[in-house]
Amino acid sequence: MDIPVSHDFNRTLQQHNLFPLTRAALGELQINLGYLCNQACEHCHVEAGPKRTEMMSAATMQKILDWAANNAIERVDLTGGAPELIPGFRGFVDGFIARDIGVTSRCNLTVLFEPRQEDLAAWYAARRVRLVCSLPCYTAENVEAQRGKGVFGKSIAALQLLNRHGYGRRDDLTIDLVYNPLGPTLPPPQAGLESDYKTRLKTDFDIDFNSLLTIANLPINRFEHFLKRTGQLESYRQLLVDHFNPATVAPLMCRHLLSVDWRGYLYDCDFNQMLKLPLGGGKPKQLWRINRAQLEGAPIALGKHCFGCTAGAGSSCGGALT
Repeated sequence: MDIPVSHDFNRTLQQHNLFPLTRAALGELQINLGYLCNQACEHCHVEAGPKRTEMMSAATMQKILDWAANNAIERVDLTGGAPELIPGFRGFVDGFIARDIGVTSRCNLTVLFEPRQEDLAAWYAARRVRLVCSLPCYTAENVEAQRGKGVFGKSIAALQLLNRHGYGRRDDLTIDLVYNPLGPTLPPPQAGLESDYKTRLKTDFDIDFNSLLTIANLPINRFEHFLKRTGQLESYRQLLVDHFNPATVAPLMCRHLLSVDWRGYLYDCDFNQMLKLPLGGGKPKQLWRINRAQLEGAPIALGKHCFGCTAGAGSSCGGALT
């Protein structure tokens, strides 16, 4: 029998015997190097853009590298903004690789054509960095409605360049693409959409990639502002509530991932970071003030935005959850 779902996320978890939600074993650090970006996308929950000045310092990078090595971290996920634009980014990546820590970089593709980034594709390939790249559609009209005029052509050119360096065509060079819905809807089934992407991109542009990750737009920050302007905020929130799926809760990214901001402060996920909701809902603390053992079993800070990750097939930085 279906259980009525409340707009209170904690109460919803209680109704499904899933409360309290606590952290599992740490699997990955997700590190936001800063909010500077060469794009200003309509859906961006980070509200990143060319005028943002928040950037990680060299001292903070070094503290994170030391903590990761001392706490047996195996994987890191680097994000922004456009993380490549942050001074010290390349040395930061090399620092993880030197410590035998796997690196994923979230690349918006167009950054490959920014000044002083002309060698970026070759640089990534030489280090076998896994890339997760934004491409919200395989048509120019939809991409440019979300990300701006001219972005689609540059994105296609960047993917072709990365293919020439082996990404998507060599077993050791993985490139995954990210789909976000254009408006206030849930992503379609990930497997079917991935098949469509692969067919269209190969047929139209001779582009290869590994996997497609579908990620829902959460109604916070810039996307929330868009929903308010267009009178769709409450209906979208209701859509997320109505499609709550209890099967998505166990694999939520907040249970396995630790989010670190550009100053080293900790959050349960990237969305909580943007809402300034500290790790576990407690006092703000920096990564080097804790150790890994303190995390497992700790409470997770929750809010109504969490319905965005638990609707339908679920959503996380790794795509659909079910």
